[in-house]
Amino acid sequence: MVNPDSIRVLIVDDEAGIRLGLRLLIDGAEGIRVVGEGTNGEEALALAAEQHPDVILMDVRMPGLTGIDAVERLTASGSRAKVVMLTAFDTEEFLLDALRAGSVSFLLKDAPPEDIVGAVLDAARGKAVFSPSALDRLVRAAANGSKDGAHHGDSVGTGQRPARDARGDEVLASVTSREREIARYVAQGMTNAEIATALYVSQATVKTHLASLFSKLHVTNRVQLALLTLEWDAAGRV
Repeated sequence: MVNPDSIRVLIVDDEAGIRLGLRLLIDGAEGIRVVGEGTNGEEALALAAEQHPDVILMDVRMPGLTGIDAVERLTASGSRAKVVMLTAFDTEEFLLDALRAGSVSFLLKDAPPEDIVGAVLDAARGKAVFSPSALDRLVRAAANGSKDGAHHGDSVGTGQRPARDARGDEVLASVTSREREIARYVAQGMTNAEIATALYVSQATVKTHLASLFSKLHVTNRVQLALLTLEWDAAGRV
């Protein structure tokens, strides 16, 4: 009997072998079940609208609409699905594009099975997970992108993304000094409880400031907030 409270997962990859392996892995984990499979971004969008998954395991490079394009369209459409990007290529460009598009996690396809299952569980709770080298790459890429004035993800689609460049100064002016403190703590990987302790405020206050930051900066999760903060810090703008 299927548990109606199980985390609903959609698998999207153009390789049948990868999809089969992920299905066997996911369906064998307690509290998680696969509700559909797709081979490209177009199918991902259609299946997401039909099946309403909680989490989508999405390949980056697929024929037709890519995984990153699909994530961006899902984010723009208001989809509540959390996307975990899976790829064989651990590069700064894919990482930044995936995060800016709206994904919450980024893992290599050869990650241990327990890491993939854990990423699904964490994604359902809104927690980000990265391959071991990803955070280091994220900081380096954010710094390099700010110094060079280049943003790898800017040519991908038209969905929601962090505010920057043209409106950057105007947006920054609306961010309070306390909000900037909290944004820096988020970029350091601190939890709401840890931030509250550091600032001698309640967790409810931290959540209020975070909600304000998300709205002002047009970001949808802590990872995007951290990325934008790192970029602005590297450019000396925060």
